[in-house]
Amino acid sequence: MKISHPDVLPLELRSRLQTLMFIRVIFVSILLGAGLFIHVNETRIYFGHVQSVHFLLLASVYLLTIVYIVFLKSTRAYTLLSYIQLGADALFTALLMTVTGGMHSVFSLLFVLVIITASILLYRIGGVLMAATCSFLYSMVVALHYLDVLKTPTGSLFPAPPTPGTTVLYLAFVNILAFFVIAFLTSYLSELVQRSKTELEARQEDLQQLESLTAGIINSVSSGVIALDNKGNVVLFNPACEVIFGLSSQEVLGKRLEEVLPSLSESLNSAGKTIVDHVPHPPRFNDLTLHHDGKKVFLRYSLSPLRLSPRGAFGQIIVVQDISEIRQIEDEMARVRGLAIVGELAAGIAHEIRNPMASISGSIQMLKEEMGENQMQTRLMDIALNEVNRLNQLVNDFLIFARPRQPHPEVFELRELVEQTLELFKHSPHWMKKIDVSASLNGPLPVKSDPQLVKQILWNLLRNACEAMPSGGKLQVLARPCVESNPLPAVELEIRDTGPGLDEKDLSKVFAPFFTTKQDGSGLGLAIVKRIVEVLGGEIKGGNNPEGGAWFRVTIPYCQV
Repeated sequence: MKISHPDVLPLELRSRLQTLMFIRVIFVSILLGAGLFIHVNETRIYFGHVQSVHFLLLASVYLLTIVYIVFLKSTRAYTLLSYIQLGADALFTALLMTVTGGMHSVFSLLFVLVIITASILLYRIGGVLMAATCSFLYSMVVALHYLDVLKTPTGSLFPAPPTPGTTVLYLAFVNILAFFVIAFLTSYLSELVQRSKTELEARQEDLQQLESLTAGIINSVSSGVIALDNKGNVVLFNPACEVIFGLSSQEVLGKRLEEVLPSLSESLNSAGKTIVDHVPHPPRFNDLTLHHDGKKVFLRYSLSPLRLSPRGAFGQIIVVQDISEIRQIEDEMARVRGLAIVGELAAGIAHEIRNPMASISGSIQMLKEEMGENQMQTRLMDIALNEVNRLNQLVNDFLIFARPRQPHPEVFELRELVEQTLELFKHSPHWMKKIDVSASLNGPLPVKSDPQLVKQILWNLLRNACEAMPSGGKLQVLARPCVESNPLPAVELEIRDTGPGLDEKDLSKVFAPFFTTKQDGSGLGLAIVKRIVEVLGGEIKGGNNPEGGAWFRVTIPYCQV
């Protein structure tokens, strides 16, 4: 099996070097202590020159350790320092063999420790290099000893008889082979351990990222998530649940569901789903109503089994959604549908009323002609005709509001339409000569819309402004391009008057149908304007001028249909 050379982090190698120096000092201290013990209890021959060298070698390790510590603090070349220390250890072993019996010294086993250490520190490359170095030094010691260049000292700790050449060669071959085998095996195991460690760290990092991602998702979703173990205790309560139920996770975690959320637990049980029983897929959705902070909160929840392994369910998971806004929208839609039905019915009734009204008006006019000059009867007939006409106008306005016709857009010049409408309005019954009219029409204003509907909008706004100034005043009409019409172009049409203005409390309902502050008003004028503006895809706003009076601004898009 092929193992690639793993990378050694500098701090990790530095830590390993510190451990190596500590173990080396302990080992040499044990050897030195053992040598002193033998020195004291054996014959006087041990005080010879050889034993002094023996102790000197052991003591030199302490000096080298001090040097190593200095270099370790002053350099970051930890790999080079590792090779220097391992080379010094191999040389120390060779010298120790030389003074303790040569090829017969038991300290040759220290070469094995050097090779193992190199394989752990520097993996295969370091192990093989140290195996080669130790093989060379071992061969030199054996050769010099066999050739009597190195003499076994008298009184040696490890005396041995002369050894035949074939035995020496075999001994050297076996030891050198063992050095390389140990280097390869140890480096293989060391790299395997490092690879496993790296993979484990990567898996732990992936697991942490996955946990962070899962926690982030659970904490970020707008739906509440509650997890229960197989005993019904709450083990998860995300921030959305804290907002929905008004409880913190510290108040809920570790407690049974019926203790902290009894209403939810009762709803689960009433729906036939106990908090500890198995729940089949797919989960059903159930609704729950709570009262929180004086408000009614509508919730929708589903219950599913929480599976942590294929063997079975660990507990239950409840997903809760606050559907209060949805319920409000549904209620509003139901109300609108009801109003639409009533509106259609009322429009149908109003349409049917128009024909009898025309007959009644014609009959009254004929009776008026036949009555002659009876002033009392003529006055009563005039009152009846006026009321019939007013009622007929009200029916027409209501039909326009209830059933506005579909727009037929075409390109026209808004400036010309405004001028024509103003001219026509000045000759209508709604006009009062005491009103001063001015128009501010900035440049050409091409519009693609329905000119008849735009004219109806302008007419109703002019009529509303005149009715707001029964004693006279100033009426101003402005038309200009809309600067906020990105991306489609649009124009703004604004009507200003100097009447009493709008009451602040009435601003929100000024466009509501049948709302009026005028004694004879129908309450449909501005409602019709808003309805037509919506059909054209525009927008209308209203407010009060700082100098007095009211304003209404209509935004008409260039092209809608």
